[in-house]
Amino acid sequence: MLDKLVVVGVNHDSASVDLRERIAFAPEKVHESLSALIHDTALSEAVILSTCNRTELYGVVSSAIDGVAAGDQLAQWLALHHEVDINQLLPCVYRNHGLSAASHLVRVAAGLNSMIIGEPQIFGQMKSAFAVAQEAGAVGFHMNIIFREAFRIAKKVRTDTAIGENPVSVAYAAVDLARQIFRDMQRSTALLLGAGETIELVARHLGDAGLGKLIIANRTLERAEQLASQFDAEAILLADVTERLHEADIVISSTGSQLPILGKGMVEEAVKARRWRPVLMIDLAVPRDIEPQVAEISDVYLYTVDDMREVIEENLRMRASEASKADEIIAHGIAMLREGVLERQSADVVRTYRDSALAMQQIELEKALKMLERGVEPQEVLNRLARDLTNKLIHAPTAGLRQLAKDGGKQDVSKMAAVLGLTDFEEERDEGTTLQ
Repeated sequence: MLDKLVVVGVNHDSASVDLRERIAFAPEKVHESLSALIHDTALSEAVILSTCNRTELYGVVSSAIDGVAAGDQLAQWLALHHEVDINQLLPCVYRNHGLSAASHLVRVAAGLNSMIIGEPQIFGQMKSAFAVAQEAGAVGFHMNIIFREAFRIAKKVRTDTAIGENPVSVAYAAVDLARQIFRDMQRSTALLLGAGETIELVARHLGDAGLGKLIIANRTLERAEQLASQFDAEAILLADVTERLHEADIVISSTGSQLPILGKGMVEEAVKARRWRPVLMIDLAVPRDIEPQVAEISDVYLYTVDDMREVIEENLRMRASEASKADEIIAHGIAMLREGVLERQSADVVRTYRDSALAMQQIELEKALKMLERGVEPQEVLNRLARDLTNKLIHAPTAGLRQLAKDGGKQDVSKMAAVLGLTDFEEERDEGTTLQ
């Protein structure tokens, strides 16, 4: 099963954003792309994972084609499907098969292969990709086992290590700091200055943290209102911040202003109006939105983007140190998956061989009964039954053993002898005994 697994793809490390955009799969096109992928290649099962940072094709090879050849075929298909020059794509494509592909799958699901180590979004994206493939009928017995086990191992990585802990984006780090200072976010009010991408992420994280009230101030009211509508927030103009600043327990700023928006005097007046209740101010802007002198005010805790970056760098180092623990969990998980697959395969072989032996037994028994009905001596019937049944049962193993001797030599023959229960084989062979 695992030896038939193959993955081909590009990611943020191997390809530019321009190339990644060109080979990305639109969500509404994945169903038909999966059908085309299975129809046009040697895959019997497939999953397509396509995000802003990666496009990957996972599949189980159905024919006699090996993993290397299958990888080449999938790379060719990816180029043709998206009408990209294969010579431009090939240097950026990575190809894995067998255990290497299984390990890659788990590392991606666990966030170890992400731009930011341990980021949690990829796990949900991969589960969604798997669900889409199931809906499209592209997932069968093999991929079902492999992906479900990969999700189990990836989840264990996240629960048994700190790989996903400690914020590594300025937006999340800012909100995490606010949560540490204001334990009851439900009773807190936050004022956000700006309405760009960073502030949008801050607003989303504050909502996830259970913030009680959110005010968004921007130079243009229309943009503030657009953002506020997404988070049940109030929109105001930056010009009106002076009148509302005293309401905020948390102030997070990220505008494009070339001059400070909040000065020491303005903040002092707001703190007096708050009766000196503490205020957390986080300035994520460059140039700064909040005058550095604001930090001199009692009960005001001011942090800059550099403070956040120091936290993020330390957290990245902590995540990197956890990666080695994660790799151990993945290696053990893959080994257990391989062992389980081999046990399942051996059980199938045993079941098939037993069914075959029982069928031979029935055929020979019916022949023996007919001989008895014709008056053949019972002793002769029993002798022939034993001889014919023995010959049929040992025919396939004997033919296989002869072929092993030709192809593999001494080691494979010894293994086969052990499987057949010939414990004295080595000793007899050393004495000059040969197989007849």
